[in-house]
Amino acid sequence: MSQTNILLESGTNELELVEFFIDEKDEATGQTYRGFYGVNVAKVLEIIRMPVVTQLPEIPHPSVLGAFNLRSRIIPLVDLALWLGKKMDSAKADTKVIVSEFNRITSAFMVSGVTRIHRLSWTQVEAPGKHLNEYSGNSVTGVVRFDDRILLILDMEKILADLNPGLAMKIEDAAMEEIQQAKKPVKKEHYRALIADDSTSIRRMIGTMLEKAGFEVTQTVNGQDAWDALLALKSKAAQENAPLTDYVDILVSDIEMPIMDGHNLTRRVKEDPTLKALPVILFSSLITDRLRHKGESVGADDQVSKPNITDLTRRAFELIAERQGISL
Repeated sequence: MSQTNILLESGTNELELVEFFIDEKDEATGQTYRGFYGVNVAKVLEIIRMPVVTQLPEIPHPSVLGAFNLRSRIIPLVDLALWLGKKMDSAKADTKVIVSEFNRITSAFMVSGVTRIHRLSWTQVEAPGKHLNEYSGNSVTGVVRFDDRILLILDMEKILADLNPGLAMKIEDAAMEEIQQAKKPVKKEHYRALIADDSTSIRRMIGTMLEKAGFEVTQTVNGQDAWDALLALKSKAAQENAPLTDYVDILVSDIEMPIMDGHNLTRRVKEDPTLKALPVILFSSLITDRLRHKGESVGADDQVSKPNITDLTRRAFELIAERQGISL
């Protein structure tokens, strides 16, 4: 199965999920349990049969089986069941490999099988509850309920960062000092940022970075909450006959979020006569050359690929300065 041509129009608050499954064998009972999972189609390059795998001289993680050659590209292969702490029942599996690209990294994941592609609204995706987060080690970003099964959307970025800690998001002290010492917009003492991201750890890290750079930060957990916050600030500005910039200077949003995604949020902002001047930065693992046009089509002022959090902070200052006509 290759990458489909049914990628959605941007800003519709829809997504397409590749549904796959992992057959887990219970050694004690001999029974097999089938778990259903999903990954955003936008992250999938293609789905292939199990390739010939070459072991790596140094294995970075027990779940990395090795690497294979796909049209002159050497791609690492991860046993997803093993990473999840499960043992795949290979006797029942029609093993498939999902080749993916996100965070500008190409990697592949071995699964028991692939079923279909679902077209859904983000309103159908539930945020994982506290119990599920604890049980899964915070590796699930969303839950979709069907009549006969529950599908878990996996946090592929977390998996990749776990396999290669060098790819994890982190605040670099040297870069932070550079940003703090750089000339900043000076028309007011503090600038205000609104953040929308469903990942608690990433949301806090963005907030910490921006606060260290001098921003006052408000955090929201999805696009709907961010949109509600913006409407409230817009109403307050109108009631007090004040400019919107007295309350918010920039919006930083993830793309993949339950209820309302970042593309739909950005489109709403840019279609609103009052909010449209607000600079919007999309900060997501989906910012790739192949997908950048989707953010451009909804009017995003800039797009920064995770995990480049220092670039995000730098661009926030630059966009505010451009709006105010200040040369940095």
